[in-house]
Amino acid sequence: MARTAPMWFLFLLSLSCFFLNGENLHIPTTIRTNIISHGNHHEAMLRMKALFKASLISHESIASPPSPSPSPLPSQDGKKKPHVYLVVASYGADPTGNSDSTEAILEAIGDATKVPSQWSLMNAIRDLGGAQIDLQGGNYIISKPLQLPVGVGNLVIHGGTIRASNNFPSNGHLIELSPSSETKKSSTSSSYNYEYITFKNLFLDSNFRGGGISVINSLRINIENCYITHFTTTGISVQGGHETFITNSFLGQHITAGGDKGERQFSGTGISLQGNDNAVADVVIFSAEIGILVTGQANTISGVHCYNKAAGFGGTGIYLKLPGLTQTRIVNCYMDYTNIVAEDPVQIHISSSFFLGDANVVLKSINGVANGVTIVDNMFSGSNSGVEIVKVDESNRGFDKIEQVFVDGNIVKGMNLKATSAKLSLHGNGTLWKADFNDVLVFRNRIEHVQYSVSAMGNTFPKHAVRNVSENCVVIETSEQVSGSVFVTVDQGGLVAA
Repeated sequence: MARTAPMWFLFLLSLSCFFLNGENLHIPTTIRTNIISHGNHHEAMLRMKALFKASLISHESIASPPSPSPSPLPSQDGKKKPHVYLVVASYGADPTGNSDSTEAILEAIGDATKVPSQWSLMNAIRDLGGAQIDLQGGNYIISKPLQLPVGVGNLVIHGGTIRASNNFPSNGHLIELSPSSETKKSSTSSSYNYEYITFKNLFLDSNFRGGGISVINSLRINIENCYITHFTTTGISVQGGHETFITNSFLGQHITAGGDKGERQFSGTGISLQGNDNAVADVVIFSAEIGILVTGQANTISGVHCYNKAAGFGGTGIYLKLPGLTQTRIVNCYMDYTNIVAEDPVQIHISSSFFLGDANVVLKSINGVANGVTIVDNMFSGSNSGVEIVKVDESNRGFDKIEQVFVDGNIVKGMNLKATSAKLSLHGNGTLWKADFNDVLVFRNRIEHVQYSVSAMGNTFPKHAVRNVSENCVVIETSEQVSGSVFVTVDQGGLVAA
């Protein structure tokens, strides 16, 4: 302990020299002298500590500069004007929904689409640079469609709720990418009216007057994270154009979660695709007569859950109404008591999907064509009511132009398995062997290829031949009575090697 006191004394002395000699601390010289000359180093350290703390507080209150004031926003004039349009703050829209906000929102859209730009997207479509119509999380009532001027692109409308008033036109949509009658007369030379318009984070309530969003002759349109309800016509209507992408959205005429007592009265269509090369991904359609109506080619539907109007009540989950030119891929979907109907399917692929409650695939003949159809690797779950997983509707006329149709590899529980290829084994003793495939094959009275083998007991080696192939049955005859087995494989898909 004899050497400790001098060490602490030197330490305190160095601290006092380091901290107390600065002019900013304003500590009187007499106080500094008293601390250093104090005999008890421990008490000196405590006093030093208290004095140092007090001096810091004093230092901060005296020496700290004032907090910087926020930088002013860029000038609202000329080139520095930000391209974000606040419908409440700048245009007086009513976010409570108590008064009509149609004109306020249209004024914001008008200003956003008048932004001078030297850039363009497709021919005659001006690039607005990502201008945003910010709905600021409000509820807005509108009395007519929010129609965008023709010839604009790179614009976003987001972040709020839009509801139709009681006098909203019953044939309109809340938001319309469509030229007015006047615009049509003086339309631009571009083959598209709009490009790269995004609607996101919107709740659209059509109030049982018309539809939600209309996209006409547009290119690369995004509809993302939207909830569209109370439509009477169509939740989202796509006509013409190219590459509309609908994702992470919910659509339903009535707000329900299944088991609705009024399900038989559901009407309208969730999504209508009357154009080419569009995609619908990760979308739920919870009430409508038709979930998705496809009348354009080369569209992709994935991750869609349809539990709209059940097939037993006359509804359809996905309706491919494009006879002879389908070219649609449906993958990883959930058909919940709703079916898929395809008219004269040509180049259609359905796979990795789940069908619940006797939901199935219906191939409907219009002109008797089925070409390039693959229905594979799906799961079907039913109620043991004898419903076929793939049903052929020949009420209009029979299928007689069938080529490259492949239905196989599906997992079935509580429904009748159907396929375009099948195998049967027959065991017995006789000369005639009849293999009946009617319970399995998709198309009636159609077997394209037959392969068989005969396994005879004992030392006999009879002659054998196929005697008849008709009505989805194969008859094989042996030259003598045989005790053994016959194995038959058939195919009706018309898959022929070149």
